[in-house]
Amino acid sequence: MVRSLSGKHAQTDTAQEVADLKWMLAQGYSVNLYMFHGGTTFGLMNGANFDDGYKPQTTSYDYAAALDESGRPTKKYFEFRDAIAAHDPTTMLPDVPQTAPLISIPAFTLGETSALWDNLGRPIEANTPRSMEMLGQSYGCILYQTEVAGSIDGELRLEGMHDYAKVYLNRAEQGTLDTRLGQNTLTLRSSATRNSLEILVENGGRINFTKRLRDQRKGITAPVTLAGKELHSWRIYPLPMNDPHSMAFKPTETEVHGPTFLRGSFLLAKTFDTFLDMRGLTKGVAWVNGHLLGRFWNIGPQETLFVPAPSLQVGSNEVVIFTLSETKNPTLRGIPFPVLGR
Repeated sequence: MVRSLSGKHAQTDTAQEVADLKWMLAQGYSVNLYMFHGGTTFGLMNGANFDDGYKPQTTSYDYAAALDESGRPTKKYFEFRDAIAAHDPTTMLPDVPQTAPLISIPAFTLGETSALWDNLGRPIEANTPRSMEMLGQSYGCILYQTEVAGSIDGELRLEGMHDYAKVYLNRAEQGTLDTRLGQNTLTLRSSATRNSLEILVENGGRINFTKRLRDQRKGITAPVTLAGKELHSWRIYPLPMNDPHSMAFKPTETEVHGPTFLRGSFLLAKTFDTFLDMRGLTKGVAWVNGHLLGRFWNIGPQETLFVPAPSLQVGSNEVVIFTLSETKNPTLRGIPFPVLGR
């Protein structure tokens, strides 16, 4: 599907689309071009498709539109324009507006970190897991903690998990569960006599259509079992990812382990649009000067995040990344083009 994570970026037949436009104009029909402007689903507002499975959509809304994600005319735009002009030669089309240049930003280091574990706040206690929505949360992540007495050797089952989970025993990552892949079980083993079980769940985006709209509760929505026994006495931490500025950062180690906030900065003499190159990072979300750009995930096809000029400022610009995975020597850069097609 178009714009789905891990799928192919949309490629359409411009020649066929131009021929179709000419035919409709010749019939005297009204025409609506969708999409005319690619655009961006900023923040955490991407949705999800569902045909043969759950397919969260990319942050970029650019799929072969006449105007690209940054609002710049493409080759397709000019071919559409020529077709419209040829249909009625007596109409003078206005000049195409000039667009500002896109800029590169040299590589900069994400030199500070703040571990998620140090920024949890006050938990909500419940006997069984509750969904995000039951706790007044709409987007972001949510963390579930409970204690397990005795050694562990059995299957953890999350029947009602939506949509992506990292599982930790005593703060050591045990594995991931991904709704896209139909995963809801993970074998856990520990010889410790008392264990802390933590499940960090990300809302990957709600399905946009069909009767599945009625079933879009995120987090964990059903009892959790371990070795066939239901787990109780949960501490739940909503993590809506609203504001990355309330946490204390410290210098980054060479290698970052576990879910972590990373921070860095770069200088600008002038502000123009750019694309933040996320290659080298695995999965998470990104802010620039407090503006939540959206999600990134190295499964593709999207590997850049659009940064519009109004999000930037002359002088120092702050970038904060939340990463769910291990990261080595984290650096970023800005490039003057999107990378959407892997």
